[in-house]
Amino acid sequence: MTTPSRVAVRRRAEHGLDLLNGFIAAVQTGFGAFVPVYLSGLAWTQVQIGLVLSAQTLASMAFQIPGGALVDATHRRRSLLAAAVAATGLSAAILAALPFRLPVLLALVMQAAAGAVLGPGIAALSLSLVGQRRLGERLGRNARYASIGSALGAAVMGGCATVLSERAVFILAALLALPALWALRHGAARRRQGEQDVVAPPTEPAVSPLVLLRDRRVLAFVACVLMFHLSSAAILAVAAPELTRVSGTRAGLVIAAFIIVPQIVVAWLSPLVGRLAERIGRRPLLLVGWASLPARAILFAVVGNPVALVPVQVLEGVASAAFGVLLPLVAADLTRGTGRYNLCMGILGLAGATGAALSTTLAGTVAEFWGRTASFGVLATLGLAATLLVLAAMPETRPAAAA
Repeated sequence: MTTPSRVAVRRRAEHGLDLLNGFIAAVQTGFGAFVPVYLSGLAWTQVQIGLVLSAQTLASMAFQIPGGALVDATHRRRSLLAAAVAATGLSAAILAALPFRLPVLLALVMQAAAGAVLGPGIAALSLSLVGQRRLGERLGRNARYASIGSALGAAVMGGCATVLSERAVFILAALLALPALWALRHGAARRRQGEQDVVAPPTEPAVSPLVLLRDRRVLAFVACVLMFHLSSAAILAVAAPELTRVSGTRAGLVIAAFIIVPQIVVAWLSPLVGRLAERIGRRPLLLVGWASLPARAILFAVVGNPVALVPVQVLEGVASAAFGVLLPLVAADLTRGTGRYNLCMGILGLAGATGAALSTTLAGTVAEFWGRTASFGVLATLGLAATLLVLAAMPETRPAAAA
């Protein structure tokens, strides 16, 4: 029997990683807007729904840094990823089978904990598979297939909710964890003997996240990530009530378009972002992605027609493509040779979750007292400040340029 060549094995592993990103994104789609709709249909009050969703958010923030540190510390990353995928599928199954307060709370917290491992774990798997020089291109492919998985997952789950029931959404999400586990087996091929693991667990004792933050570049990027989410996370939340009122019976279609358009842009643009990041560097693309934030907020403030706002969502796709590719790529640059890559990813994940939580609170408060236009103005100002922060504080981190 002919032994497969190293190139063939690596190509099969990369295709498996493509599918892994797509299936995981599809599974996680079930935990977005479908959860409050499902619980509302079961006669949960808004207070009860808000409490379990707040617990999920707090759990996600709490697990970010420990999740990244755990991925750094273990020598069995594939097993850890498999456990996280299985836990996500089990969370969906619990939501479908036991829609009561305590089981729902435990399921959402379990899903948050698994998500804190999945992001750093896939990034580490990508870096180990292709190495530092091809990481930008690989992360672009990750983002492309994750966007495709999210879009297809949202479409199929929406159809299940319409034709069958909201419960069917979570049954489907649980079933999709099975092909995700199959894809993980092919996307995490064991390295051959003699090949170096570029993200090997650190041999030094575990360190505090504060040690990483002593690096001014890491601290600057954490601030940039926090400001990114502070400006962008609340835009749709502020716009949704007015869009629903103006659109009437077309509200569902308009909201679906608002979700799908950015996913199409991310799927198309992410591989290009990855290639350009290796050719021209990270900093110019960071500026493009962050500069789209104030432009989007301003357009939401001045354009009243919901249909006319759908093309504006292209800007969200641009920002998401830049952010999704560059966050793990810059993290790899900043921690090269330290063995702390996933700890850095956890810190950045916590910064993003914090920014998103503050964004919705701040924007909602401003909209309540001064109106949605003022809220968009605040978000645009924060986006401009985020762009200026990248311009003033972020150096170029591409290894060749830094050298």
